[in-house]
Amino acid sequence: MNTADPFGTGALRQAVLDAWRASPTRFREDANAEEDLRYGGYRDRLLVELAQNAADAAGGGGRLRLSVVDGELRAANTGEPLTAQGVAALASLRASPKRDANRVGRFGVGFSAVLAVTDEPRVVSTTGGIAFSADRTRSAGADLPTVAEALAERGGAVPVLRLVWPVGADEPAVPDGFATEVRLPLRADIDPDEVIKGFATEAEDLLLALPGLAEVEVDGRTWRREDLPDGNLRVHGDSGSTTWHVHRRDGRLGEDDLHGLGAEARLRPEWTVCWAVQLDAAGAPKPLAQDVLHTPTPTDERMSLPARLLATLPVEPSRRRLMAGPATDRVLAAAAECYPDLLLTLPVEHRTALVPLPGFPLSDADGTLRESVLAALRSVPWLTSVADEEIAPSRARVLDRPSAELAELLTDVLPNLLPAEFAHTSHAKALQALGVPRVRLAELVEAVTGLDRAPDWWKRLYEAVFPLLEADPKASEELAALPVPLIDGRNAIGPRGTLVLDTDLSTVDALGLRLVHPDAAHPLLERLGAGRAGADELLDAPELRASVERSVADAEAGLDLDVDALADAVLRLVERAGPRDWLGALALRDSDGEIHRADELLLPSSPLLDIFEEDAPLGVLAADLAEKWPAETLRAVGVLDGFTVLVDPAPTGPDHRLADEAAWWEEIDGDANPPTELRAVRDLDLVADDAWPAALRLLAADPDTWRALTQPGGYTGWWLTRYALLDGLPPTHWRLPEADDLAGLYEVVPAEELSEELLVLLGVRSGLSVDDAFDAEDLLARLGDSDRLVRDGTMLRAHSVLAGAVAEGVVEPSDVDVPEFVRALTGEVVSTEYAVVLDGPWLLPVLDAGTLVGGGTPEVLADLLDLPLASDYAQASVVSTGVEQPWADLDGVVEACDLIGVPFPDGEVVLHDRLVVRVRDEEHEAEWWCDDSGLLHVTDSPTGLGRALAHVLGCWAQRHQLAALLASPTATTHLA
Repeated sequence: MNTADPFGTGALRQAVLDAWRASPTRFREDANAEEDLRYGGYRDRLLVELAQNAADAAGGGGRLRLSVVDGELRAANTGEPLTAQGVAALASLRASPKRDANRVGRFGVGFSAVLAVTDEPRVVSTTGGIAFSADRTRSAGADLPTVAEALAERGGAVPVLRLVWPVGADEPAVPDGFATEVRLPLRADIDPDEVIKGFATEAEDLLLALPGLAEVEVDGRTWRREDLPDGNLRVHGDSGSTTWHVHRRDGRLGEDDLHGLGAEARLRPEWTVCWAVQLDAAGAPKPLAQDVLHTPTPTDERMSLPARLLATLPVEPSRRRLMAGPATDRVLAAAAECYPDLLLTLPVEHRTALVPLPGFPLSDADGTLRESVLAALRSVPWLTSVADEEIAPSRARVLDRPSAELAELLTDVLPNLLPAEFAHTSHAKALQALGVPRVRLAELVEAVTGLDRAPDWWKRLYEAVFPLLEADPKASEELAALPVPLIDGRNAIGPRGTLVLDTDLSTVDALGLRLVHPDAAHPLLERLGAGRAGADELLDAPELRASVERSVADAEAGLDLDVDALADAVLRLVERAGPRDWLGALALRDSDGEIHRADELLLPSSPLLDIFEEDAPLGVLAADLAEKWPAETLRAVGVLDGFTVLVDPAPTGPDHRLADEAAWWEEIDGDANPPTELRAVRDLDLVADDAWPAALRLLAADPDTWRALTQPGGYTGWWLTRYALLDGLPPTHWRLPEADDLAGLYEVVPAEELSEELLVLLGVRSGLSVDDAFDAEDLLARLGDSDRLVRDGTMLRAHSVLAGAVAEGVVEPSDVDVPEFVRALTGEVVSTEYAVVLDGPWLLPVLDAGTLVGGGTPEVLADLLDLPLASDYAQASVVSTGVEQPWADLDGVVEACDLIGVPFPDGEVVLHDRLVVRVRDEEHEAEWWCDDSGLLHVTDSPTGLGRALAHVLGCWAQRHQLAALLASPTATTHLA
C-alpha cells in the first residue's frame, strides 16, 4: 500500500500536539470527551456505527462485510472511499462532515464506538489508510510537560482518536469489491466469537434501519435486503427470509421547529419517518410487545407500540435519549399522523393488530406517541363497514358477538357497522382502545323495533341470532323484546305470548290470537317464550279463552264479532284437541237465530227435550250447526245432549251456579271442610215433576252422571234425595218392597224400572234408620199419624232407632221439631200433652198404657220428644210394709240362677205379703216395685219375684223363664 500521507495526518497531529502544549487543560478535555463517548453514548454501538458509516458511504445498495482475521475485527464496505475531510472528522471528536439528512454516520463522533474492542483502530480505503494508537499517542504526549503530568494523573490513559497516522507500507489492501475496511485489533479481553455472534443477531435490524445498506455479511453468513414493489421489504438470510411491512414519510422542519438544535442539526432540517412491522408467512403482522425507538438506530427510549418507529429525531449527545424540543415534537406528531397509513396498506382483517393497547407507557416518548397514534387512528377512515365503506373508528360500531349473517342483515339498520369478524375477541381490545362501541343484543333489539320488514327478513334475523343464543343461554334476557311479525300484519313486541302455527287451520285468523306469520316461524321464537300453536296450544291460548268467554256479551252488545266464524274456528280446534271446561261460554245460534252460550243450548235430538220443563231457560241449537258438526264435537263445547257433569278439582265455595248449592255447602260445612272434589250434575232443577223416572234412568245410564250421583257427600245425591220426585213424592217417602220392618210407616216405591241400588242412593228406605234430623222428624211424623197402621214391634223399633241416633250424636234433639202426636204402647196416637216415656216396667200396671211411650233408652227418648219420664209423672211411693231379706234366702233364687247360668244377686229385697203403692194419690196393688232409692219390693209370687230378679240381674228378656223356675226350680222346668 502507498506509504505516503495522502490525508495530511502529520499536520493534524501537529495541530493537536500544539493545542495540548499551549493549553494545560486541552489534553484533559480531549481525554474526557473521548471517555464520555466511549463509556457513554456509544457504548454497545459498535456494529451500529460501523453499519451507519457503510450506509452513508454507499448512499444506496451498500454492502457491509464483518469478519475476524488474525485477531482483528474487520468491517469492509462499498461506496465512497476515505477522504481527507473524513479523516479530519475522525480525529476531531466534536464534528462530523455530514450535511446530507440521509446520512447518519460516515465517520463522525460515533467512530469512538470502536474503542469498546480495540486501542489500535485502522481505516483502510482505496484512497489510503490511517491508523490510531493508544501507545503511539501516549509516547507522543509524554514529550510534552503538560501532557506528561496529565498522563501521570490518569494512569497513562490517553484519547486514542486524537492523533492520527498513516498506515504502514505493509498494510494489506482493501478486499476486492469494497472501498473501505475498518480494522480493529481486538484486545485480549474481547471474545471474537461473542462479537460475531452479537453482530449476527443485529444484522437484520440494520438492513431495516439503514436504507443505504443492501447486504450484510457476518463471518460468511449473508443477509440481503430486497425492496418489494408494494413498498415493503424482505430480508433474506441463510436460515430463511423475513418480510417487513413499512410505511415511510419525509418532510422538512420549519424555522420554529429548529429552535434549540445545534448548528450542524440546523443545517439538516429534513426529517424522515418509517413505521415497520414484521409479517408472517400469511401476510399478517406480528405486533411487537416491546421495542426501543430507532433514530434510526436504537436508542434507550423504550416503546410499547406494535410497530417499530425509525425516525430522524434529535437525540442527546449520548445518542440514547431524545432531545426535547419543537423538532422532536414535530417529528413525533408526523409519525403519529402517518401511522394509519401503515394500517391502510394491510388487509382490513389484520389492521387492528397494530392498534396500541392500553397500558402504562414505557417512556415519555412512548406515552406521547401512543396517545397521538390512537387519536390519529380514531379520526382517520381505515376500517371498512359491512356496506364496504371506509370509516373512521370514531364513527364505527361493532356487534357484540360475531355473526356474518346478522351483520349483513343490519347493514341498513345500523350505519357504519363493522363486519362480523371484528366482533371476535382478537379485535376486541383494539376496538375498545379506539372507543368503538359494541352493539349488544338488547341494543340490536331496540334498533330493529319498529322496522317494517317482510316476514322472511325477520326469519333470516332469527336464524342469524339463534347461534348466539345457543352459545349463551343468558342472551334470552336481551332478546326478550325481539319483534315478531304476526299473521294479521302486526308486529308483536317479544315472542312471549305469541304462537307458532304448526297445523293447517284455515280459520285461525278468526281467533284473534297472536299467531306468528308462517314465513317468520323459527325455533328461536320458541326458545324465547313463544308457544307451539297446534290445536291444543291454540285452544289453551288465553286470548282465545277470553274471546270465547265474552263472545255472547260482545254479540249482544252489537260489537263487530262474526259469531259463526268464531264458532267454526273453535269447533275445528275441539275436533283435534278435545274439550275444555270453559268452552260452554262459546256463542252459538239457536233454532230462532238468537245467540246463546253453548251450554245453554240443547241438541235437536237430545232426550232432555222430553224431560225438562217447557219453560226451561234453554234453547235448541240451530239445525244447520247440528247437521254440520258431529254431536260429540258439539257436546265437547257444552251443547247439551244429556245431563252435563260439572267438575271442580278443588272447590272453595258454592260458586258454580248449581241449584241450592249454598244450602248443600252449608250442610256439609264446606267453609271449614271443603270437599276435595266437586262432581255435580247441573240443570237438575229443570226436570219436569212428572219426568223424574225418565231423568233418573238417564242419570243411571251415563257413567259420568252415575259417578257424580254416587260421590260420597256429593251435591248430586244430596239434591236428588231432596228434590227428585217419584209419583210426585220425594224418594224418602218410599220404601223398598223388601223393607217389611217399615210396613205401615212407608209405602212401597213405584219402581218405574229403576234399580234398587239407584233407589237406595236416592233415599228410598231400605230399612229402619235415622241419618239426620230430617229423617228423625219424618219418622216421628209418620209415627204420630193416626191414619197409619203401625205394628207394635215396628213402633218400638222405631223409638229405639230414634233414641240410638241421639245417643250416638247423629241427631241433636235441638235440631228436631217436637211432634204434636206420638204413638203409645197401645198403638194409639196420643197428644204429647198427655204422653210420658216409660222408664220402668213396674210402672205399667199402675199407669194408663195409652199414654205411655216406650222403646230405646227412656231418658234419651224423653229428651228427643220433650216428654216427661213416667217415674217423674207418677210421683209414686210404697205404702205397705215388708221385710228385707237377702236374695239368697228366698226359695228357689239360687237354684233358678244356677239353672240359667248366672250368679245369684247380692244385696237384699223387701218382701211384702201385700204390696201397695200410692200413685198420684191413688193406691194400687203391685207384684213388684222399684222405689226412688233403687230398692226392690216384691210379693211372694213367682211372677213378681221373676220380674224383680230379672231386673236386678240385667236380663229382662228372661223374666218369664225366671218366674217359671222360681215356681219349680228344676231342670225339667228349665228345658220345658
